[in-house]
Amino acid sequence: MDIAEKHLKDETYFIVDVIVKGIDGGKMKVLVLLDSDDGLNIDDCADLSRALGMYIETEEIIEQAYILEVSSPGLEHPLKLERQFAKNTGRRLKLQLTDGQVWTGKLVEIAAQSLAFEKEVKEKKKTVHQLVNISLEEIEKANVLVSFK
Repeated sequence: MDIAEKHLKDETYFIVDVIVKGIDGGKMKVLVLLDSDDGLNIDDCADLSRALGMYIETEEIIEQAYILEVSSPGLEHPLKLERQFAKNTGRRLKLQLTDGQVWTGKLVEIAAQSLAFEKEVKEKKKTVHQLVNISLEEIEKANVLVSFK
């Protein structure tokens, strides 16, 4: 992760995760998940991929055959960092809590490692919204929900 962070364009970009795994044929796959406070495009991913690829080859960091992929986290990857939560303020999320509860609702605000979350609660065939505060430590998994409305 440190190597990838050294090659970022500026402080608005951040690395969400680096996933290394083996794939068929004995190759290694290195997946770098890149995000930005100001939005991300394919050129941003390509620029980081080129810089990382050059560094890995020059410094001979990976000796076996590998595939390097740099992409945005996408919807299938849960939110992990406070910066990701901040970027998604105002959006609907699905939270899986450490105690097993699952909440759906809108992220209202994030501050000091906690969320103000407008939780959707079913009451008599009607959905009401209940504002709750929850610490990031209590969240096992958080995914952005897509609305096609």
